[in-house]
Amino acid sequence: MTTSRLTSSCSSNRHVAFRSRLSALLLGAAAIAVVAPVMSPALIRPATALIVFDPNNYVQNVLTAARALQQINNQITSLQNEAQMLVNQSRNLANLPYSSLQQLQQSVDRTQALLGEAQRIAYSVQQIDQAFSTTYGPASTTASDQALIDTARSRWQTSVAGLQDAMRVQAGVVGNIDTNRTQMSALVGQSQTATGALQATQAGNQFLSLQAQQLTDLTSLVAANGRAQALVQAEQLAAADQGREQRRRFLTPGTGYQPGNAQMFYGN
Repeated sequence: MTTSRLTSSCSSNRHVAFRSRLSALLLGAAAIAVVAPVMSPALIRPATALIVFDPNNYVQNVLTAARALQQINNQITSLQNEAQMLVNQSRNLANLPYSSLQQLQQSVDRTQALLGEAQRIAYSVQQIDQAFSTTYGPASTTASDQALIDTARSRWQTSVAGLQDAMRVQAGVVGNIDTNRTQMSALVGQSQTATGALQATQAGNQFLSLQAQQLTDLTSLVAANGRAQALVQAEQLAAADQGREQRRRFLTPGTGYQPGNAQMFYGN
């Protein structure tokens, strides 16, 4: 009995030990099976990126970039046009760097001064009315012969003065021709080199001023000549009327000859 128990006990111990070793082997195999894929050489090699080319996406990107570039070019062109427009506006608003108004005004002043220096009867309605009611009026039937002679001499002097005044105005107008020629040449040059509408307009306005000055000279010349001719004609009409008065006096019967004392030699 004792031997049998010992044998049975030894067999049980060997069975337990076998099972322990089997369990350890299975656990080791399982561990190797788990660790082996992780330690695989294929998995520990460096990873490489795969490049994929999509033609449709590439074409869309190129078209998008082209449209963006076209928009930028359009914006640049628009800015250039706006800048040119501003430059043109600044040119159109630029003033003409030349003015002939001072020279033209001086010419007008010279002609006006000559008209203001009119002798005897000036360009005044009041003086003209007064002269034609006295000097150029009807010959007085009560004035003395000497008074008639003095009045006729005054009219003659006035006519001569009027002719002189007309010739002086003519000389002044002729003197202004050289100034007008110089200003006209300068204004033509300024008009041809005008950089904007305002400069061209101002040059045109100065041309109109030059024409106005020439018309002023022409008007003054016509007025001076007309004054001189009017004075001459008025003198002729007044002289004719005075001649009739003197003829009347000559033909009017007088008292006749009245004898008187005559002294032949001085001191006797």
